[in-house]
Amino acid sequence: MTSPQLPRILVVDDEEAILETMALTFEDDYEVYTSDDARSALELLDEKGPFAVVLTDQRMPNMDGVQFLTEVCRRHPETVRMILTGFSDMQAIIQAINDGHVYAYISKPWEPEHLKQVMKRAVDHYELMVENGRLVTDLKRANVFLEAVMDQLDTGALAVDAAGVIQADNLPARQYLALTGDLRGKPLKQVLEGHGLVEVAGAVYRVSGEDADRSNDVEVSIGDKVRRLRITSQTLSDGTGDPFGRVIFCREVSHEPLLRRFGELLSEVVQTGGERAKLEEARDQLPGIAAKVQGSRIDSPGMSDLADRVSQALTAIENWLDVDDSVAREDFPDSQLLRDRMRIAAARWPLPDEIPERVRALASRVEEYYESGENPKQRAL
Repeated sequence: MTSPQLPRILVVDDEEAILETMALTFEDDYEVYTSDDARSALELLDEKGPFAVVLTDQRMPNMDGVQFLTEVCRRHPETVRMILTGFSDMQAIIQAINDGHVYAYISKPWEPEHLKQVMKRAVDHYELMVENGRLVTDLKRANVFLEAVMDQLDTGALAVDAAGVIQADNLPARQYLALTGDLRGKPLKQVLEGHGLVEVAGAVYRVSGEDADRSNDVEVSIGDKVRRLRITSQTLSDGTGDPFGRVIFCREVSHEPLLRRFGELLSEVVQTGGERAKLEEARDQLPGIAAKVQGSRIDSPGMSDLADRVSQALTAIENWLDVDDSVAREDFPDSQLLRDRMRIAAARWPLPDEIPERVRALASRVEEYYESGENPKQRAL
């Protein structure tokens, strides 16, 4: 089993005897590096880092301890910085501590046990900062993932605290309600009324009280579009069950009447087994639904999905009717083309598990014709 890596420390002093003493003092607890020159020590930090702690003497040639640790702070701000000093240098050390360049100082002469205790506190401080940094990074990353997921939903969400102040929001909420700017930290009622959404503010009130409705539908005019929104609310509670806020959901439901009519047409086709009259009726009415979807000029996931499904259903039905016509009217239609059109229709039909019975019979007839080359010239639909 690999032993855990010891925390890495760097001791900088121009006196070799002090470096040897420090190495002996800390060798059992830390991975100790030493340097007798500040510039070389900076290169060592760059090459061998990260280091938990740097301990340096104040009085050194070329660069004193405060100057050295100031540069360490600039290059490696997470490394804890400590300094050895005498009384005459105390003013500079205090200034360095106030500026954040020095975590602690060790007065000369020092007691070995005291030095060990200060070093342990410094290493613990470093490890705590690293762990906090990791947690913050993980939290930021988690928030990015969460925001990405929330922004892909087809439901708008506005989270407010107990005072009704917005704490979080997602992209659909901002798009559905045409909300602009940073909403966080602002009262929800003020934001909605400031954007001319008095009806939405009223709906939020109706779904948020003690005797609240489960949902409330409102029509709002946003620019040149009229949207129908369904407003719901969910209380947020802590581990003890005490409420501390709520999430207001808004979902675009303008497409629902058209979706119901679309569903009725497909249901009639399936229930009648796909008889030709019902397929023709659906073929004639689906373009009207598509035109209403297009004419609504509402860009919502619900409308987009409905537009796709209407187009898919129309493609399937037109292919079925055309194949049925070819089989009934032509002596030798292109059998491969007929098979391809049946496959396309089956792939486009929005109810793949509910292919109408007569359509299945048409598919079988096409396969028989492909295999035998004999076309009975009879309709299947």
